[in-house]
Amino acid sequence: MDSDDLGLFGPGSVTWKVHEEPILIVAGLRSLYLQALHPRAMAGVAQNSNYRADAWGRLVRTSTYVATTIYGTTAEAEAAGARLRRLHERLRATDPFSGEEFRIDEPDLLRWVHVTEVESFLSTARRAGLPLTDDEVDGYYTEQRRAAALVGLDPATVPGTAAEVADYYETVRPQLRMTREAAETALFLTAPPLPWKLSLPARLGLTLGPPRWAYLGIAGTALALLPAWARRMYGGLGLPTTAVSADLTVRALRLAFAAVPRRYLEGPLIQAAKDRAAKDRAAKEQAATPLAG
Repeated sequence: MDSDDLGLFGPGSVTWKVHEEPILIVAGLRSLYLQALHPRAMAGVAQNSNYRADAWGRLVRTSTYVATTIYGTTAEAEAAGARLRRLHERLRATDPFSGEEFRIDEPDLLRWVHVTEVESFLSTARRAGLPLTDDEVDGYYTEQRRAAALVGLDPATVPGTAAEVADYYETVRPQLRMTREAAETALFLTAPPLPWKLSLPARLGLTLGPPRWAYLGIAGTALALLPAWARRMYGGLGLPTTAVSADLTVRALRLAFAAVPRRYLEGPLIQAAKDRAAKDRAAKEQAATPLAG
């Protein structure tokens, strides 16, 4: 039954181990800073999205999609991928340099978004203190090829190990630019309008209330966690000391999240997945128990 299905990954996967980390909220922001450096990908977003008017709504929809692919049943994950593919296949954008019209579901663009996302998830979790062996790191990238297939990529064309991800970045870096759109997007990501309830202090004349300071801290950490070459493109120095400082900060954030009860950090998709996993485990234990008599 679909209600008992453990999804594309399931308990015991490296994917579940990584995505149980609340610190991945920082990773999601890091991936957006990286993605903005690709002019063609940035044009696709800017010309087809109202992210400035609905930044938090877009964040919620993206987070829900990722959670569905990670924790939903196989049918739920495949349905979410099909919806995304249908949306992408009808969208077009204009290249900011050549003037060429292109589809936003070009494999090169989908691959860029996928790699920056999963590499951000993994590297942020690891730098925050999640213990992962090198084999688990490669295992995560290999597992995530299943998520890449959902958006329409051939899994064989997607980096499946840490070495392949590093090679991919080296290959794509000559295409990256700090364009005006990238700079404007980075500025927006760093200081977006807060949801109404959180922006109430600003309405009272307190322009930098606690929610704003908290978000600025997360955004600054996300930027500092970028690879040195990406930080330099954003005007930073790319110094090793910046990376060390980022590691200390993200570890402190992970400890802070650890103090928050899980029920406040896990949405219904994660809770439902864990319930299915617990039922599956109980059923297996019962089946393995010899009958008395």
